[in-house]
Amino acid sequence: MPHKTPHILVTDDERAIRNTLKEILEFEDYKVSTAESGQAALDFIKKESIDLMLLDIKMQRMDGLETLKNLREGGHEFPVIMISGHGTIEIAVEATKIGAYDFLEKPPDLNRLLLTVRNALSVQTLTKQVHQIKKKLPKIQEIIGESKAISRIKNMIDKVAPTQSRVLITGENGTGKELVATWIHEKSSRSTGPFVEVNCAAIPSELIESELFGHEKGAFTGANEQRIGKFEQANGGTLFLDEIGDMPLDAQAKVLRALQENKITKVGGNESISVDVRILAATNKNLEEEIDEGNFREDLFHRISVIPIHVPPLRERKEDIPLIAEACLNKLKESDISFSSVSFTSDGLTALKQREWTGNVRELQNAIERLGILSPTDTIDQEAINAVLKHRKSDSNSLQGLAEETDDFQDFKEAAERLFLVQQLEKHDWNISQTAEAVGIQRSHMYNKMKKYNIDR
Repeated sequence: MPHKTPHILVTDDERAIRNTLKEILEFEDYKVSTAESGQAALDFIKKESIDLMLLDIKMQRMDGLETLKNLREGGHEFPVIMISGHGTIEIAVEATKIGAYDFLEKPPDLNRLLLTVRNALSVQTLTKQVHQIKKKLPKIQEIIGESKAISRIKNMIDKVAPTQSRVLITGENGTGKELVATWIHEKSSRSTGPFVEVNCAAIPSELIESELFGHEKGAFTGANEQRIGKFEQANGGTLFLDEIGDMPLDAQAKVLRALQENKITKVGGNESISVDVRILAATNKNLEEEIDEGNFREDLFHRISVIPIHVPPLRERKEDIPLIAEACLNKLKESDISFSSVSFTSDGLTALKQREWTGNVRELQNAIERLGILSPTDTIDQEAINAVLKHRKSDSNSLQGLAEETDDFQDFKEAAERLFLVQQLEKHDWNISQTAEAVGIQRSHMYNKMKKYNIDR
């Protein structure tokens, strides 16, 4: 690919200055055009694209600051270097606020001029590369649904995202808690900063402090080099603590201290490191129950749950199931041509609504892909759904049936817990107090679990 010569527009109402700058820059092999006024510059860039502008501040009629303001309001992002024979700090500050790259005084020092131009063009090249990379990156999945529950969540995200408040996102496995956290980050002032996720349930308890705070070389056996922790990695951005209910108590104490002081200390280190991090947390557990049972710190709970957002299970928003199913299928079509002719019938979508989705959106997504591949025809109707997807009710009355039904360990644990509770309730003739006492949990916890698993007599 041939190298493109940068195109610079010199805008100044003094012909001698325009010609001098043009001569200097052309000697450096830049393509240079000139404009004698702010309006002439604005007219020029309507016809031709440029990579950088040198713009005089003191000009007749439209001055440089007004011209710069018009450029930025018009969406032009190329760097602008302001030049003036009457430079003051106030003018330089004002120009920077509007969006100037730098400020040079007349007559500009030759070396300073060329260095500033080179640096500005380098920034412009990097900016274009970032835009190109972003276009190629997959877009963040939308939160799909038109139910009242999902509308409330979307409204809450819009309200909460611009703030620095900590958010606790609750909900069953597969409901989309991570997606909510991602959108809070994307709609925040930290969206250009990092979004760092930690799955607290997937890290061994003896390693979680090192994962969060980093460690110094030699801090423990196997620490062969210094490690940067997730708090430092997320500096200036967002740290998402997923499954925080599974975090060990000793790690909880250190996280609480980090939130109170905005400082961390590496494992094996003595130096305090300042961090600027927004915390989002998520859990599928009832943290108030975990507090009662001594598994979660109450002071940390109050720190992370300034704004609570609950993501409902699919059974509480069944009207969204057809929309999610169609969106899943369209996503498959975008990535795999073999799905291009697959479609749902109306009775097929109705059949999906009527099924139990204990694994929520994640289970539904997997089912759509399975249907697209295994359906006897390209049209997914009720008959195809019954043929491809197992009937949960007939298969899930034993642990063996549950094990065959799901490949996800957490889904299996929750389904097994539900089965156990239903059998115990039936054994005690649905007397909730007796059942709670028999299985060794508090009655309030029993009610919570019945609500969680949609258990009715």
